[in-house]
Amino acid sequence: MMKKLDTELVVGGILLAVVGVLVYISVSLGNLNLTGSWGYPVQADFSTAGGLQSGAVIELAGVEIGRVEAVGLTDYHAHVTLKIRREVALSEDVRAAIKSKGLIGERYVEITPGRASEKLKPGGQIRDTESPVDIQELIAKFIFGNVEKGAEE
Repeated sequence: MMKKLDTELVVGGILLAVVGVLVYISVSLGNLNLTGSWGYPVQADFSTAGGLQSGAVIELAGVEIGRVEAVGLTDYHAHVTLKIRREVALSEDVRAAIKSKGLIGERYVEITPGRASEKLKPGGQIRDTESPVDIQELIAKFIFGNVEKGAEE
């Protein structure tokens, strides 16, 4: 009876250790921050979010510098809250553009550095933004534009 109890305790302890390691790996690989103190927020308004979602990557020169914290609607525009790493100081005249990885890949925000010496303060607003190009709309215009030209000739 005692050996069975000891065996169950050892197996239970090993199982708890394995679960703990898996949770640690998940948090580390997922870049999850449970404290929320790793970055500062900035705001940007776009005419359309074009499929941009919370958690999307923010890149500067191809390097991840933050994540999209929230995407909402304000005055008929997409209002995006960006969380930028503390060690990255953005100038006040940066440009934010919503881009797509590949032809139909996931959306991300690309930051182009500005030249101003003034730094964007936490909670500040990025004024220069560029909304994503809608590939389907572009293809439709191209196809129907050519059809209309052909019909007129």
